[in-house]
Amino acid sequence: DCAVLHVTPFNAVEIGPGATVGHTAVVHGATIGEEALIGNAATVLDGARVGARAMVAAGALVTPGTEIPEGMLALGAPARVRGPLAGTPAEFWVHTNPSAYRALARRHREGIEALP
Repeated sequence: DCAVLHVTPFNAVEIGPGATVGHTAVVHGATIGEEALIGNAATVLDGARVGARAMVAAGALVTPGTEIPEGMLALGAPARVRGPLAGTPAEFWVHTNPSAYRALARRHREGIEALP
């Protein structure tokens, strides 16, 4: 919802399978790994790379060329890696979002009935 994916003449946008780009997030010429999660209102700028199953926290600013390694949590402005997601409450979202959104897409394909 209201997310922006923007390519540049020098940097493509690549979104890995099962990745989640949150509400009002901006991915500008960056690469997002498989099942990674970009939090609401986060910004990931030119040439940055977010590894598989990593999380960029809501509101974070990933500056150009920054690398967020696989399975890590990054937060702040500028975003800094704070450590592994494993064992944190944020791990839940990275692990459950891909299947939850696949199920939602299936429901839409099959047709959703209006609520009373």
